[in-house]
Amino acid sequence: MKLALPTLTPEQRAEALAKAAEARKARTALLASIKSGETTFAEVLKRAKEDKTVGKTKVAQLLKAVPGLGAVKVAKLLEETGIDVDRRAAGLGDRQRQALLDAIG
Repeated sequence: MKLALPTLTPEQRAEALAKAAEARKARTALLASIKSGETTFAEVLKRAKEDKTVGKTKVAQLLKAVPGLGAVKVAKLLEETGIDVDRRAAGLGDRQRQALLDAIG
């Protein structure tokens, strides 16, 4: 059973597009702060439950922003810790979060 998408008025559509653009901009800033070392991965994970930008970001994307971690290392790390590649930061359990922090150091 497929659900039909609601028909949006032009104003609602413009508002949704602006909101999506804002979320992308915030996510880009978050990843840049991790990459520059301004914010640590541990700090980001602590904010995952309260901050929607962090919570909706995929863990793999956050890990790839950590200096020294590329796509191959991230894939291996996620496999070793049993975390799905599509898992979002807010969806991590306590054990998964701790396993990542232990692995990164």
